[in-house]
Amino acid sequence: MATFKIKRYNPEIQREPYYEEFQYDPPEGTTLLDSLNEIKWTQDGTLSYRMSCRSAICGSCAVKANGHAILACQRQAEHVIKNDTVVLEPLGNMKPIKDLVVDFDPFWEKINKVTPYLKPEETKPEKERHQSQAQFSIIDDSSTCIMCGACYSDCNVLEVDDNFLGPAALAKAQRFVGDSRDKDRKARVEQLSEPGGIWDCTHCGECVERCPKPAEPFHRIKEIMTVALEEGVHNNNGARHALSFTKSIKHSGRLNENVLPVESIGFLGVKGIVNLVQDNLKMLMQGKVPTVIKDVFGLIPVGLRMLKKGKIPPIIHHSVDDVDDVKRIFKELKQ
Repeated sequence: MATFKIKRYNPEIQREPYYEEFQYDPPEGTTLLDSLNEIKWTQDGTLSYRMSCRSAICGSCAVKANGHAILACQRQAEHVIKNDTVVLEPLGNMKPIKDLVVDFDPFWEKINKVTPYLKPEETKPEKERHQSQAQFSIIDDSSTCIMCGACYSDCNVLEVDDNFLGPAALAKAQRFVGDSRDKDRKARVEQLSEPGGIWDCTHCGECVERCPKPAEPFHRIKEIMTVALEEGVHNNNGARHALSFTKSIKHSGRLNENVLPVESIGFLGVKGIVNLVQDNLKMLMQGKVPTVIKDVFGLIPVGLRMLKKGKIPPIIHHSVDDVDDVKRIFKELKQ
């Protein structure tokens, strides 16, 4: 006999959520969703959750089990029951509506922001648009996304920043950024490079751990970053940071922490200053706080904390002993 500790919520009856325990002995081979169905059908018909296909295709039954998002129909009950107990909660980063049912509206709003449809050169083609196997392989993984919201639920950035598009929307965006039939490749990566886009990902990889399909959003985000750099979309802190990081390692074999923050913000060089002025004038015209103000003042407390902890890097930057070997690796990679 196992204990199913389920987080309940019904705002019409009780304002605060609470946990309720149900006793159920799942037969061998029973999925978590099967167990939920049996509890609902035999113990409490008011228990609310989403389900549909029961075949890990529709994505409806995503819930949190023991603190992490999973598809209830894809996991055997015995695999999630620990010490005779499993804790079930609604998906994170979304407001609960009732019990395990959450409001997906913010999720779909972010999906819509990435223009999730093809923009071909011809609006009315006379014949089908062909793709080679190699061309399709670029978007194959992202096309497997079932919009279950598991990655969105456990995304650490969304936990603290509602402006972030989120892993699901960015994985969907890669589906069209990488499509050989789409005409708006550069325009897409320009939009995705704005605040809240690809460069706000913290590389924690949690979305890959939670994704029940081969979509693996973090890898798709990295692919969009690569396209953005190839397309010359460098007028943002994230791209400048990546370029400065690479340049530093290529030059000396180690990170030059004196230069990295300044180059990331874009203070160095005539081109950097021009881009910085253009970007901040654009923000002023839109009624937004210029990034240069936020970035400069944002560096001050970081610098003070580094000084206090003795983390200030050496003024004179030195190369590693095997820097020629590092340069060789970069040369071969370029070739």
